[in-house]
Amino acid sequence: MNSATNTRIVVDPVTRIEGHLRVEAQTDASGAITGAYSSGTMVRGIELILKGRDPRDAWAFAQRICGVCTLVHGIASVRAVEDALAYRIPANAQLIRNLMIAAQFVHDHVMHFYHLHALDWVDVVSALKADPAATSKLAQSISSYPKSSPGYFTDTQSRLKKFVESGQLGIFANGFWGHPGFKLPPEANLLAVAHYLEALAWQREVVQIHTIFGGKNPHPNFLVGGAPSPISIDTTGSGGTAATALDLAGLERVATVIARMREFVDQVYLPDTLAIASFYKDWFARGEGIGNFLTYGDFPETGAADPASWLIPRGAILGRDLGTIHPVDLANPAEIQEFVAHSWYDYSGGRDEGLHPYAGETRLDYTGPKPPYQHLDVERGYSWLKSPRWKGKPMEVGPLARVLMLYAKGHEPTRELAGQALSKLGLPLTAMFSTMGRTAARTLESKIIADQMPVWYGHLTANIKRGDLAVHDESKWDPASWPDEARGVGFTEAPRGALAHWIVIKDRRIENYQAVVPSTWNAGPRDPQGQPGPYEAALMDRHVVYDPKQPLEIQRTIHSFDPCIACAVHVVDAAGEDLLQLQVR
Repeated sequence: MNSATNTRIVVDPVTRIEGHLRVEAQTDASGAITGAYSSGTMVRGIELILKGRDPRDAWAFAQRICGVCTLVHGIASVRAVEDALAYRIPANAQLIRNLMIAAQFVHDHVMHFYHLHALDWVDVVSALKADPAATSKLAQSISSYPKSSPGYFTDTQSRLKKFVESGQLGIFANGFWGHPGFKLPPEANLLAVAHYLEALAWQREVVQIHTIFGGKNPHPNFLVGGAPSPISIDTTGSGGTAATALDLAGLERVATVIARMREFVDQVYLPDTLAIASFYKDWFARGEGIGNFLTYGDFPETGAADPASWLIPRGAILGRDLGTIHPVDLANPAEIQEFVAHSWYDYSGGRDEGLHPYAGETRLDYTGPKPPYQHLDVERGYSWLKSPRWKGKPMEVGPLARVLMLYAKGHEPTRELAGQALSKLGLPLTAMFSTMGRTAARTLESKIIADQMPVWYGHLTANIKRGDLAVHDESKWDPASWPDEARGVGFTEAPRGALAHWIVIKDRRIENYQAVVPSTWNAGPRDPQGQPGPYEAALMDRHVVYDPKQPLEIQRTIHSFDPCIACAVHVVDAAGEDLLQLQVR
């Protein structure tokens, strides 16, 4: 029986995300969500910190916007400076960046699925009831992954049993175990738990690509004008830059890691997603909301100035219409604007105006009610996130937007892969406009990008064999060669969606810096016209909460976006002190 009443459900914090997010949902007597409000409960200040600094150093600060998405903010930052100064980086540097971004994608998507989102679909405790032999049979029916023996799953079940018998589920604590919304049989739950643990070990290997090319992870090194690590073909290690450069051994290690990444995506991640999705087909019919999708584009083959070479194209899709791709201009002040009508910010020209990021403001002098609160003041400001809009329209960004864009553009691998997945599930293409479609798109995208990595790697090694070792252009490194004023935008497709940093340089220092991040697009509050953001609209799209004390339905849809609220906000109170307030009603 549905126990929900006509009430306001508060989820604060939304867990298993990066950062702090509060969601309030108004339900009617049947438990159906009739209103939803998304609030980032921290304030971001990185833009203010960057003012007056050397543009070439911006990436090192911008990376600290987030502790998870460090690489993509570094990429966006160096690209912004390069755009402002009309840099054209060497081909090798572009290929190295593509490989680093691709590794971030696959690593992030796998980690999100198993460690942040799968627990919305997998009842961990139910796995104790599974027959390991039956789990082995299930695993071998969907994949050729070698770790599929009955003994392997028996060992996993024994480890889980120790957690339970000790009274501490450890990493699996605080789940809504036993909720009637869980539909997987015990054997499928055990399979997922085993791969959850497997992915923990796998991810340690994947991040080596960042350490090889960027020196460390997190916060790998970057360099305006190219890549930070020189290439060496000295195999002796006896002189020059051989001891610290990218050498043949490092390149061979990259090839090994790429092969391991592709194996896990093909034999574990993709089959698991399809298996889990087959039990939750009803979730392919709820959780869309907006129907508008935006991509900036990424993975240039020959350079950012040649959009025809990008793997992911740029464009906007409106009202689900995949037959019309609208062009997007990131520098046009009439296209992308941020609003603060329902945020805890003010603009000098008034709270209802929209500002393009070149003219963006980060003013923390909003005088309305802010935390602490019992409920959000949704008629006024209720979030530290702004409300980005493209030509006045809310837009969803992320894996679903990218897969739809690739599909609409006729990218054959995407069309083939999506067609195969939907055929196995017996679903039409329109099923992708949903909570589970968003989750499936993330998996499909991982395979598309992982399959492209050997291509970029092959081009890089071919260049090196031809004697092309260039990774950096120093022609504009001297600030004396810069114009007195310049501005640029650096963009990338971060795992969570379209990310761009806008920079204004004056007298060789940063005059203004604005980052509009994926979770701002998706999690932002209502705009002056009352239009909800993608999180809010998705929750109002055919959701019924079974139990307000265990809001699994809200959790599933919010997690399908893979929130990274730390990218949009940072933790300080009015006095500048750290603030963390956790409450569940």
